Amino acid sequence: MALEMLVGLNVTDDNSYQNYRNEMTPILEEFGGGFGYDFKVSEVLKSQTEASINRVFTIYFSSEDSMNEFFTNEEYLKIKKRHFEASVSDTTIIATYER
Repeated sequence: MALEMLVGLNVTDDNSYQNYRNEMTPILEEFGGGFGYDFKVSEVLKSQTEASINRVFTIYFSSEDSMNEFFTNEEYLKIKKRHFEASVSDTTIIATYER
């Protein structure tokens, strides 16, 4: 069963966030994952969270196990700490569904 998530972020530093994406994508692909859609948004008309959102994307995985292994991978966590934490102030998981 392949899984996909619809995610909203508030990216506060585009350059650092792009470095995060560049470094984590090869690891994501090793775990059978990838990005489907990716949008920069300028206006949110309706939201079910107080968190700000200026970036929306889909991320998919070949299975729930591969998703869990990716998000706990030691190298991924180092990249996340180095780039993601400094460049994103809010994360909202909008939906998770079978692909």
